[in-house]
Amino acid sequence: MPLVTSKEMLLKAQAGGYAVGAFNVENMEMAQAVLAAAQRMGAPVMVQTTTGTLKYAPPGLYAAMVGALAGQAALPVAMHLDHGSSLELAQRCLDAGYTSLMIDGSLLAFDANVALTRQAVTLARAVPVEGELGTLGGKEDALEGSTLYTQAAEAEAFVRLTGVSSLAVSIGSAHGLYKGEPRIDLDRLEEIRGRVSVPLVLHGGTGIPEETIKACIARGISKINFATDLRIAFTGAVKAAMRDKPDAFDPKAYLSAGRAAVEARVCQLIALCGCEGKA
Repeated sequence: MPLVTSKEMLLKAQAGGYAVGAFNVENMEMAQAVLAAAQRMGAPVMVQTTTGTLKYAPPGLYAAMVGALAGQAALPVAMHLDHGSSLELAQRCLDAGYTSLMIDGSLLAFDANVALTRQAVTLARAVPVEGELGTLGGKEDALEGSTLYTQAAEAEAFVRLTGVSSLAVSIGSAHGLYKGEPRIDLDRLEEIRGRVSVPLVLHGGTGIPEETIKACIARGISKINFATDLRIAFTGAVKAAMRDKPDAFDPKAYLSAGRAAVEARVCQLIALCGCEGKA
């Protein structure tokens, strides 16, 4: 079926008490793997590219590739810009056929973040926009930051002032790999959920214990981002395939190993999110 927006699938997740898995892809094989896993699991899915990924290849290439795969699948698939760095990039993604956007003004002061995010909502029109309030630790592409927790009262005001369709919150998760076990502030999440009506998003899903992921979903998280997890699975499988057959020179031989590893991991993450059979 054609690409769909993320709005309906996230509202259904919010009402149903599960989360939609949102998976970052870097190449054709990872996109194939995510769609194959979603098809196997009967799950709605969001396929994402970051600003850094879109420096590697343009939005039109990813949108066309994922759109072609979605056209062969009988499930809802949204194409999402993750951590959009500018309105110019957001427009390029819209022109390419993306059906969901994130504009990331989280490093700005509150008023500047509101202004940027509101502009993105106006620009996107019918395409839903995810905003972010508070900052995550760790590294996303070339950006590194320290954790600044989302305040519930500010989150309520931010949603009202911007008109976002979903909100990414900072409750202790981080991008990349964790140093030690993450400490997720579930009480803060509950407080935010009590004051914000739109679906909430958890970034930095890689490395959070499964029981904590489930606790976050039970307290109102409706979308969970996974990026590093898929990169590790893909790269590890490719390295193993090249070690096993060091004389191989056909890229299909080792890239297919990476694809299989990502598909298997995405199936596990879809089950963890509770969206299996929700397509």
